[in-house]
Amino acid sequence: MPPLTLAHQHLHGVTVIAVTGEMDATNRADLETYLREAQAAPAKRLVFDLSGVPFMDSSGLHVLLKCATDCLKAGGAVHLAAVQPLPARLFEITGVVAHIPVHERVEDAVTAALDSSERSI
Repeated sequence: MPPLTLAHQHLHGVTVIAVTGEMDATNRADLETYLREAQAAPAKRLVFDLSGVPFMDSSGLHVLLKCATDCLKAGGAVHLAAVQPLPARLFEITGVVAHIPVHERVEDAVTAALDSSERSI
């Protein structure tokens, strides 16, 4: 299995986190650590670019849900983008799609995150 690679970009009002590789129990701690570091100067809105994630188990899902909960408590939100079929099925089965916005493209997710940010001001 290829290693999980993570990158982030701080934009005005939103941080985009690009994830590549499988998100599972073997790299959960790495993902949690990275998210804490990426949010050191956090935007209240996060977009996860999941276009490079072919597989996600409940461990990866748990990290995303915890991150979404933490952002919500801080007055922000998490948006998911470019989700591949297997993770999309996991989100559908677990009902995540009813609680975290999922967008076809990263650009759409960034726009939605910024729009929701402006409405909450």
